[in-house]
Amino acid sequence: MSAQQPDPSGPHAVLRPPLKVALAESVNVLPRGAGLAYEPKFDGHRMLLFRVGEDVLLQARSGRIITAAFPDLAEAGRQLPDGTVLDGEVVVWTEGRTDFAAVQRRAAATPGRAPALARRLPASYAAFDLLAVGNEDLRRLAYEKRRRRLVALLGALGPPLQPVPMTLDAAEAATWYETLPSIGVEGLVVKRLDQTYHSGSRAWLKLRHTSTRDAVVVGFTGARTRPGALVLVLPDDDTPVVSSPLSPAPRAQAATALAGRESAGATGTAMAAGLGEIAYQPVEPGLAAEVEQRTTRHATTAVLRLRLPDDLDAESEPYGT
Repeated sequence: MSAQQPDPSGPHAVLRPPLKVALAESVNVLPRGAGLAYEPKFDGHRMLLFRVGEDVLLQARSGRIITAAFPDLAEAGRQLPDGTVLDGEVVVWTEGRTDFAAVQRRAAATPGRAPALARRLPASYAAFDLLAVGNEDLRRLAYEKRRRRLVALLGALGPPLQPVPMTLDAAEAATWYETLPSIGVEGLVVKRLDQTYHSGSRAWLKLRHTSTRDAVVVGFTGARTRPGALVLVLPDDDTPVVSSPLSPAPRAQAATALAGRESAGATGTAMAAGLGEIAYQPVEPGLAAEVEQRTTRHATTAVLRLRLPDDLDAESEPYGT
């Protein structure tokens, strides 16, 4: 069960992490036509769930194993048959909407704090694909067949493991697109019914409302009193990225917010567009920022403004041991 085992192939190959996930290409208008399926795009963390014998392994999009951070989902995964592999999104619901800052808080929890935090911020798993069951590799099957088996598998279990909604009706999908942002759904993912699962390939399509998103601040570059850039974790990805240089207003906001936050360990490194990996100072998660993703010569992430920490971040009690 080595974490370095390569991505297998063959209909009866055993799937083990690290496994590359299928990706989506952004579009600006809702695709329409025969043979298309539409799913809501939840604002959470991408995660693969592996049921391996008596164990459950949870893998982030980057390939990192994060089982210890989500003991509630690991326990729920024990209901699945041996050899099951699910692809989906981890979300945390707060006051009727998805809360990405809470998801990141869960993902960053130490093994000692994770159980108590799971009780306070229980996670849900919105599964949108079934990659294997009983060690049978299903990735070569058409999406509609995988979807049918996914619904049959999870339908009897219920929360916190649930299949995402899906529709074949473009008009209904358009209604979802217009109404679901109120609960934190950021758009739609569109898949062909006859499509196989392409690990590491942008074979799906995604339609988001805007180029602005909420991200979690996990660090900064420069001085705490005058940060040059923020290090961010974006929805659907757990790999930290460095923002473009802060403009004056976000820099002032960031300096004020960072003054009240503790450091989170030794200096780390993160990827900066056009520069490669650079060093940064980590901070405890809980601070959020509204960002805009832009594409020029390099894809960049610009911080538009800081968001105030939520009530959970302001609490001083320990999360447990």
